[in-house]
Amino acid sequence: MTDVALLGTGRMGHELAVHLLRAGHRVTAWNRTPAGADRTVAAGAERAATAREAAAGRPVVMTVLFGPDAVQETVLDGGVLDPGTVWLDVTTVGPEDAARYARWAAEHDVRYVHGPVVGTLAPARAGKLGVYLGGEEAAVQEVLPLARLWADPERLRVVPRPQDAAVGKLLANLALGVSVQGLVEALRLARSQGTAPADALAMLGSTGLGFIAGMKRDVILDGTFEDTQFSVDLLAKDARLMLAAAGTSLPAVEALLGTLEAAQAAGRGDQDIAAAVVPELPAADA
Repeated sequence: MTDVALLGTGRMGHELAVHLLRAGHRVTAWNRTPAGADRTVAAGAERAATAREAAAGRPVVMTVLFGPDAVQETVLDGGVLDPGTVWLDVTTVGPEDAARYARWAAEHDVRYVHGPVVGTLAPARAGKLGVYLGGEEAAVQEVLPLARLWADPERLRVVPRPQDAAVGKLLANLALGVSVQGLVEALRLARSQGTAPADALAMLGSTGLGFIAGMKRDVILDGTFEDTQFSVDLLAKDARLMLAAAGTSLPAVEALLGTLEAAQAAGRGDQDIAAAVVPELPAADA
């Protein structure tokens, strides 16, 4: 049994905590919004009032936070990690962020492993996520049994450096995001010709957009965008990380970010990424 502190019990953090608990590990959970930890506590975790309380004396601390700003505030500025702690950071961050956290960790006698996951809530619940683990070899070996609880064995990859893990996650989310943008534009073209969304999605089934069209078909046709698997806000944050990391033009990502920002402006930031297509649906004409 490992005594794990979990900082961040959002949608993904909660699912990872459930795997830890089912495997018999002790989990002490903290969330910046206290009510956000209620589900995880109900599943068997202990509640901590502060991040420092959660992390104190724990050999492994996991962070599953919104992004780099939250990591900076919670961990680097918060002084929550004891010397000797293994810090498994699942947060999606940029490669420069991951390298900076590794340097900070080394200066504070903390062992940093960046371990972002690839996939949405359904594969998370099934233990079929893609996982990248990058960091000092001995620390990676310590967290590997934990990561295996939620990883698809064929999609678990150990990479040399934390920043390599960050790049892998951004590449995966770029592929997803560009597919979302492709779906938006395909439905826009179909709408311009009077083709119904259901027919257009069926036509896309044998194309390069077949995966995203199939995965989001029911959400789009039923309008169940509040059943969020991966939010508009998160993908928009990740698109900004991609652009910052590249330092050059990524036209498809720029188009995606514009689409996502329009969805945010329409109040759909916490909805599923499928909500990006809403302006292309017949109801948008009403």
